[in-house]
Amino acid sequence: MRSAVETAEMVRRGELSALQSVSEAFTRIQTLNGPLNAFVQLNQQAAEQAAQAIDARLARGESVGALAGVPIGVKDLEACKGFRVTQGSWFLRDSPLCENDTHHVARLRAADAIPVGMTAMSEFGMDSACASRLWGVTRNPWNPAMTPGGSSGGSAAAVAGGMVPLATGSDAGGSIREPAAFTGLVGLMPSHGRIPKQDGFSNFTAMGALTRTVADCARHLDVAAGPHDGDRQSLPAFGQRYESLMETLEVGGLRALWSGDLGYAVVDPEVEAIARGAAERLMSAARLVPSRQSFTPVNPYRHWAVVMLSNLEADWTKQGILPHGFDQLSRPVQHLVELMRANRKDIDVDASWKQLHRLEQQMAELFGQVDLLMTPATACRPYTADALIPTVIDGRDASESGAEPFGALINVCWNPAISIPAGITADGLPVGLQIVARRHREDILLRLARISEQTAPWTFPDFALRQASPAQDRP
Repeated sequence: MRSAVETAEMVRRGELSALQSVSEAFTRIQTLNGPLNAFVQLNQQAAEQAAQAIDARLARGESVGALAGVPIGVKDLEACKGFRVTQGSWFLRDSPLCENDTHHVARLRAADAIPVGMTAMSEFGMDSACASRLWGVTRNPWNPAMTPGGSSGGSAAAVAGGMVPLATGSDAGGSIREPAAFTGLVGLMPSHGRIPKQDGFSNFTAMGALTRTVADCARHLDVAAGPHDGDRQSLPAFGQRYESLMETLEVGGLRALWSGDLGYAVVDPEVEAIARGAAERLMSAARLVPSRQSFTPVNPYRHWAVVMLSNLEADWTKQGILPHGFDQLSRPVQHLVELMRANRKDIDVDASWKQLHRLEQQMAELFGQVDLLMTPATACRPYTADALIPTVIDGRDASESGAEPFGALINVCWNPAISIPAGITADGLPVGLQIVARRHREDILLRLARISEQTAPWTFPDFALRQASPAQDRP
């Protein structure tokens, strides 16, 4: 499969038509989507019409955008004209077709990217895997028995499986970075507000994409980033091209701190070792300065969940989802509701906010001493596709840190973070390295990711070449 950058450049030079690019994508989707369940809605006719319009403009000698003819997937959380947004939920299955795009999707479309369909996500984004009662189980191209992660699991499966070179994601607690790690992709969560959201009051969510290459990631950010009056938290224009800086930015001498567990997480020893090895190689190749700074921050896992979900049951009761719709929720969401009910007496939202404020100060103090923080992207390898979030890792109690213990930490503090491929486990599953930078320094992350990509080139699953049986089970 061509990268997004390769596709766009070939289309612009007339070496590939946008229609051919889209047709090839649908051929791959037809072959691969059944076993993986990455796309849950498709519209080939609209995609081909968009491609034909691009080809007609080129024939007239007109210019086209930076993503000309690139077929993309859109996470089933973002409005995309002509598709329903269901958020993986039975309760939204009859939502009307969208008449407009989100700010993010609109910018991709303005750059002549072509949405071909909506990608699966865990119901309401509330799981580290990707299985819903509405759409079924989404599977990992490296091993279809395993999850591609969540909540942007469909986007990860679509890109890693070779259906499209780029798919959008959103990240409120690791939902881009964990799927990237579980499927061997690049997953950048930009600084909060770098890509405008639809909701300028959203405290933790950042928009982004999953790609196979750093160049695709950088080009996506160049297209999608920038202020928007519809998002009061959106950042000013960066003023430079990320795609250029990923090749030229000087990063030698930056101080980097590695931590395998941040003092609170339960991490699989093999995952930690693979991520640590990737961090050490990158430090050497990029001439980073290892830091011995002590850093044991607040464990945000439970506090973040309390703040995010404190009004969940009340809100769903008002919306009519609860109590009578409980049986129509996906199993992971049912489990979450049950946990909230069982622990209601222990929930103190004000106390959790205080801990998150303390965490923000701890991170600020850390980045007064270092330039980068490196951790494993996840605590474990990909687990069974329709399983609940693991509460035991390496035989130890992981109920207070879960599968992605280093995700919410960054969302709370609004730093940018990227997951890049770190290596492969003994049983053939990918592991990710997370790199965190100061706020607003996505350029540093992209440069380091590019150095890693050049130093130890990444591999991708040969899923298209393997026989796989379609998964029919439903959670």
